[in-house]
Amino acid sequence: MTSLDGLRVLDLSRFIAGPYCAMMLGDMGAEVVKIEPPGEGEYARRALPAVEGQSLYTFIVNRNKKSLAIDLRHPEGLATLKALIREADVLVENFRPGTMEQMGLGWEAVHALNPRLVMARISGFGQDGPLAHKQCFDGVAQAMSGLMDMTGQPDGPPTMIGSFMCDYTTGMYAALGILAALNARHATGTGQLVDVSLLESALSMLMTAIPQQKLLGQTMTRVGSRDRYVAPSNTFEAGDGRYVLMVGGDDNMFPRVLRAMKRPALIEDPRFATMASRLEHRDAVEGIVAEWMQAHSADRIVAWLEAEGVPCAKIARVDEVVDNPQLAHRGAIRDVPFGDSAVPMQGVTIHLSDTPLSIRSPLPRVGEHNAEVLAGWLGHGPERVAALQAAGAL
Repeated sequence: MTSLDGLRVLDLSRFIAGPYCAMMLGDMGAEVVKIEPPGEGEYARRALPAVEGQSLYTFIVNRNKKSLAIDLRHPEGLATLKALIREADVLVENFRPGTMEQMGLGWEAVHALNPRLVMARISGFGQDGPLAHKQCFDGVAQAMSGLMDMTGQPDGPPTMIGSFMCDYTTGMYAALGILAALNARHATGTGQLVDVSLLESALSMLMTAIPQQKLLGQTMTRVGSRDRYVAPSNTFEAGDGRYVLMVGGDDNMFPRVLRAMKRPALIEDPRFATMASRLEHRDAVEGIVAEWMQAHSADRIVAWLEAEGVPCAKIARVDEVVDNPQLAHRGAIRDVPFGDSAVPMQGVTIHLSDTPLSIRSPLPRVGEHNAEVLAGWLGHGPERVAALQAAGAL
């Protein structure tokens, strides 16, 4: 048994945020049908690198799905999609606002087709407002939200976060909204619209930047790897050229740092006696820590700090991450069979005790499940499927 047994999801989305949202529902056990154009499928399938001709970029956000290839510009293709909507519980889309309306499938239309349907609409800026129709990708949201101006070294340029953080976060927010809407449907019997945007998702990650700006007139900007609120908490270069991140700035942790450094008397220095004074003199205290770390290897530093209970880690390269024993123990990286290959990828992130998430199938090939989905959802036999294909609808 899975958490979302029996739930039917139509995934009309592309790229990352929408497919990641639908993938999460698939990991929870929903039947997710990916709707994409016949032939080459969604545009992101062309992205490199690839394995057996399939994009790894697409692979990691489209597991646990079935592919139904429909030409939505064909009248019979659009009619087929409408029939599927009548049978679905959830619809996920991330077209630019207005696109679904042009297809005759805006919220009012799909709600009339299926009042129980939950429709998740993922966009750059939301379904309304002065920027609603502006094109947006993850980097645009990072730039417009302030995240880029908060990322990087103080004397360097604004920098993108090293992953498509806004896409992934928006996908998670969409999945959370869908689950909330489904829970409400238990009481009302009626579905509702879930509207999430990349810009607002980015805004949600700004920590205290908004109240600091609005209340105190303080503009939060780049501080490198420093903790913004305590010191010493930063990334330091060790003597062997590797880097160590240490979080040791609060009044509980700082004495432990000093014990690891074998300099406990520094706590008597009035510059370092309190969190506030250390933050005021962070260059001085972090300079002392940096000098100590320069004299030792990263592994030795981590061992000393961990012995004192100080949160820390050597900055891992990806080639080290894939061999991390903790991740191996948790099953956090899984080999997913695909043709003659196996694709290692991130496993499920949520661990449930009674209805566990799972990876049951890899990225589907374009149109791989046409006959299966049309038979299971709409009762179409082989002749009807063949006729749709001959007409160019599939």
